[in-house]
Amino acid sequence: MTSTPSIRPVAVVTGGARGIGLAIAKWFLAHDYRVALLDIEAATLKTTETELNAPDRVLALSCDISKPDQVQTAIDLIAAKFGRIDALVNNAGVAVFKPLGETTFEEFRYVMGTNLDGAFLCSQACIPYMKKNGSGSIVNIASISGLRASTLRVAYGTSKAAIIHLTKQQAVELGTIGIRANVVAPGPVDTEMAKLVHSVAIRSDYYDTIPMNRYGTPEEIAEAVGFLCSPAASFINGQCIAVDGGFDASGVGIPTLRKSQTGSI
Repeated sequence: MTSTPSIRPVAVVTGGARGIGLAIAKWFLAHDYRVALLDIEAATLKTTETELNAPDRVLALSCDISKPDQVQTAIDLIAAKFGRIDALVNNAGVAVFKPLGETTFEEFRYVMGTNLDGAFLCSQACIPYMKKNGSGSIVNIASISGLRASTLRVAYGTSKAAIIHLTKQQAVELGTIGIRANVVAPGPVDTEMAKLVHSVAIRSDYYDTIPMNRYGTPEEIAEAVGFLCSPAASFINGQCIAVDGGFDASGVGIPTLRKSQTGSI
């Protein structure tokens, strides 16, 4: 049954101009939500807004989520336009891949500023509006790198591990007022960015480590996020779901053994 416009739920998606964020936005639109997209890349965001072609249901706002004033202004504009906020997906993220000894403090803070501070600020700004509804769902996008350490990820991996614990804090403190908080931790995902930066050798390494022997898709991440925001997940709170094809479960991959086992089945 289609909701009437006045009570149609509203989802806020950060980093919504492309990739996983855009796939999440499309999931919400397909499930009768109104959607607000926040992204620092103004030109890409404008293109996305035009392509979605749903002015009554989509609000696109250029915003640096590491800046408190910009976040508060954007969230207030969303609430003013749509009248409510029901779901927040903290998806926006940046990365610097360098050895620990070569990562500057400025680079470390740049990653933390967007990945961790941004999630904190957007959540803090949305909570009063969710509280008015008596319910809400926050989904923070972490990464498999927040669950297991990996080469060159001192800033990125640390920020994502911190997001996982931030989510637990949110779940404990906000559950009492009807707001749930959960994490989706993607493994390698076949985004346009991954296609540009992951060489054939890197992709082969990932295939050897992921039991399902492939990358995920943005749509698969979006399905997990949508489920956590839906009534079907009404008693799921404070959980981290790795959408990774079994990457985290596999531990140390031994490609030779896996190939041998495959050949014996």
